[in-house]
Amino acid sequence: PTVPSLALGLAGWCPGSHAGAQTRQILVEPPWRPAVLWDQVTLTCQGSGTAGATTWYKDRQRWGQQGRDRFTVTEIGTYQCERSGTERSSPVRVSNDWLVLQVPVQVLLEGDTVTLRCRG
Repeated sequence: PTVPSLALGLAGWCPGSHAGAQTRQILVEPPWRPAVLWDQVTLTCQGSGTAGATTWYKDRQRWGQQGRDRFTVTEIGTYQCERSGTERSSPVRVSNDWLVLQVPVQVLLEGDTVTLRCRG
């Protein structure tokens, strides 16, 4: 079931980008955090660098989805991606928790209304 929308007062922090650094970002579908295995999570490596030359890491080790920009997660773990000439992406953790309170992946500002999901 979906929890009714709540108005939250949130303060945010946005890190500055490093001049000249090319970074990666992982797109998570469906767009809820935390990501859970039973949601059939798909990860897509986005950003600069050569498409199709993606290196994936699972739990900080090179992992078997080399060269693919997108895949459906079948194992719990912490995932990152990288392309030649870029920095490794921020980590995305996929768990198999049986009960989670999820928030949408979006920028929230103070006074915004947000829908939360409690799933199990």
